[in-house]
Amino acid sequence: QVQLVESGGGLVQAGGSLRLSCAASGRAVRTYTMGWFRQAPGLEREFVAAINWSGGSSAYADSVKGRFTISKDNAKNTVYLQMDSLKPDDTAVYYCTTYRTAYGWGAIRRASEYDYWGQGIQVTVSS
Repeated sequence: QVQLVESGGGLVQAGGSLRLSCAASGRAVRTYTMGWFRQAPGLEREFVAAINWSGGSSAYADSVKGRFTISKDNAKNTVYLQMDSLKPDDTAVYYCTTYRTAYGWGAIRRASEYDYWGQGIQVTVSS
């Protein structure tokens, strides 16, 4: 059974930083592309970032490029999202997710390409 557990969210002032963690079990992050999505109230879930199985490729939404960094630790089977220069528009529930097939990297910005999701964690950025 695949489980993804996010941690590290909370309340931060604009310009501040947070680091989200996603501890995975039942699926090795060294084998699967991992992603972060977010959903703000009244909006659809949107892609934030993804990192491939080798860690050699990553992708970001334009809205977070240059401010967020995705990384992973294969030994801990954990994926991270370092969020710097946070803005009030970054306020959302953030979800960790794993790609539906091993070694896959197609259409990574599409939520339907991922099959397991964490429970989500709230990030609130005050102005």
